[in-house]
Amino acid sequence: MRIRGRELPADEITIKGQDPVLPTRIKIGEAAADVLAGIGIAVTDIHELRTGRRQQISIDVRHAAAACLSTRLMRKAEADGSWTKDPFMTPAMRHMRTLSQPWQCKDGRWFYPQFNLQHLHDRVIGVLGCESTAEAVASAIAKWDSDDLEQAIAAAAACGAVVRSNAEWLEHPQGRALAGKPVVEITKIGESDPVPFPEGPRPLSGIRALDLTRILAGPITSRTLAEHGADVLMVTASDLPQVLEHVVDTSHGKRSTYLDVRKVDDLSTLKGLVRDADVFSQGYRPGALVKYGLGPEELAKERPGIVYVSISCYGDGGPFSDRRGWEQMAQSCTGLCLESAGPRPKLAPAAVCDYTTGYNGAYGVLLALARRAREGGSYHVKVSLCQSGMFVYRHGLLDHPGSEVGLSDDEVGRIMMEGRGSYGTLRNLAPVLRLSETSPGWSTKFPVLGSSPAEWVGPDRRP
Repeated sequence: MRIRGRELPADEITIKGQDPVLPTRIKIGEAAADVLAGIGIAVTDIHELRTGRRQQISIDVRHAAAACLSTRLMRKAEADGSWTKDPFMTPAMRHMRTLSQPWQCKDGRWFYPQFNLQHLHDRVIGVLGCESTAEAVASAIAKWDSDDLEQAIAAAAACGAVVRSNAEWLEHPQGRALAGKPVVEITKIGESDPVPFPEGPRPLSGIRALDLTRILAGPITSRTLAEHGADVLMVTASDLPQVLEHVVDTSHGKRSTYLDVRKVDDLSTLKGLVRDADVFSQGYRPGALVKYGLGPEELAKERPGIVYVSISCYGDGGPFSDRRGWEQMAQSCTGLCLESAGPRPKLAPAAVCDYTTGYNGAYGVLLALARRAREGGSYHVKVSLCQSGMFVYRHGLLDHPGSEVGLSDDEVGRIMMEGRGSYGTLRNLAPVLRLSETSPGWSTKFPVLGSSPAEWVGPDRRP
């Protein structure tokens, strides 16, 4: 393997195993392992900048597939010694999930509506004009042509997508727009002097990252940065809807504070934090933060040397770029949802677009930070769920392995960790990437939203 014009040692990277790991035609484990191996290389590049030494990198394909199931694998200890699955599932979420699935339209095509947050549920129901039951939703969608429904859902600021084949997506204007871009897009957006990595024992020691994301890809990006030593401060407003299971599972190594960019004083505080940050990560639709002065070009002027991360569903550019979307939309659009066994489309058995997008975002940050250290500059990293879905699809398809494959409890148990905090005693997946000198890990577990002050830890580093 060559990197930056030089050959890496043949034994530096080991990827063990192959798909199928999960009961799907999609090569979830191999796609995730490739992204995680890339993170390992990028971390090793930074380690070499800091110490002059490289590291051995290894990833197991089966463990990489497990990494795309981390929320589902979480368990909570009960008083009787048992471990509860889905410990934070609410009746409302369980109901919404019965509605969020592909339903057939009048023209014979399938449509996936997204109900998984209350405001999205209400907007979709408003378009359909029906009761909130699976039977009513199915009947209402059956009266629509698929393209008309997709347009109506988007116009209502709701979420939903036509279930397309991969070939259809690649012919669609949005698919064509993404096909012309790299999976991880890194653009230089400003000048600065080179910014060396701060002193510290870990690759990202002293790196400060603001995380304005939620549910699920964005938090994975910042959780990965924390995994390698970054100081990550999650920023959210107290009234923004959250899914607690994702908050708990993706917040390791982070602190959390409440700031509302719609409030003048909070916005001023956030901009003060930006001036001493290295990374600013956000998951809003392209351009949504510009009106608050939080766009990439604005922050590059405010803080030369910033690495700005944009995480979206449909990507930047193309007719769908301003649409809201989630994992389910990306799987539906890019063809993954059609590759299930059975008479109707079905999601893959893991949130593969969310997780690979989150890891790709972290990979882009690592590359940009290393480039900043060598030559200076501010950078904009762009990743999207649909671009990741296309990346996963390009790994090829298997014959369907049947339902007998999967990860056993014993196998998963060997890569879990246990911790106690405000949410009780929990078991959750530990980092699965292996590095020979700087083992990935988190300094803290399960922070409560809003539990930290809006400030950085350690001395002021502003020039």
